[in-house]
Amino acid sequence: MNAAVISFPGSNCDDDLMHAIGTVLGERVTKVAASATTLTGFDLVLVPGGFSYGDYLRSGAIAKFAPIMPALKAFAAAGGYVLGICNGFQILTEAGLLPGALQWNTSLQFICEPEPLVVANAHTAFSNRYRAGQTVTLPIAHGEGNYYADPATLQAIEANGQVVFRYAHNPNGSLNDIAGLTNAAGNVLGMMPHPERAVEQLIFGTDGLGVFESLKEAIEEGAYAAN
Repeated sequence: MNAAVISFPGSNCDDDLMHAIGTVLGERVTKVAASATTLTGFDLVLVPGGFSYGDYLRSGAIAKFAPIMPALKAFAAAGGYVLGICNGFQILTEAGLLPGALQWNTSLQFICEPEPLVVANAHTAFSNRYRAGQTVTLPIAHGEGNYYADPATLQAIEANGQVVFRYAHNPNGSLNDIAGLTNAAGNVLGMMPHPERAVEQLIFGTDGLGVFESLKEAIEEGAYAAN
């Protein structure tokens, strides 16, 4: 597996992803600046958490205009795997790579805590190492993690099995308890919880490791290739 981690001005989880992929998983990983214009040669592109461009206007609203974004859209359109975490999820929705939007938590407060999730779909490139219905605990850290989509979009998402993770105890008001979902083709996932912060027993346990192990298996075996 050869992965790229896009680093935007204000990203603060890019090094966590580098550690999860490179040190813990032992795979090739390269940090790519948001000012770059190509993603040639990668199997997987990760869009990290943080506060891209200071989260001015709206989380992810400025990042969608970064020079790297046309290459990211082309990569996804060609079937490449893309994982956006927290601010990365916000960027992917703002860029139109995922349906819906992330808005302020209903509490209007920043939430930072371990959160139990239920695996809603274990038959994706991002979740094949989990079991359907399995409960895993991952940390969350966001102020704008409340997932919203219009009724027709929400119905399509559910009908297509695009919801991969749901909150067991909804902390932010997300519709249908959605914590992570894919695009219709299944090769782009956005999730608010941080799997890269739960890949070692010393810190938050290892429940997040399955996301990266799933991607490794999907890439090596081609069993979950995008349509």
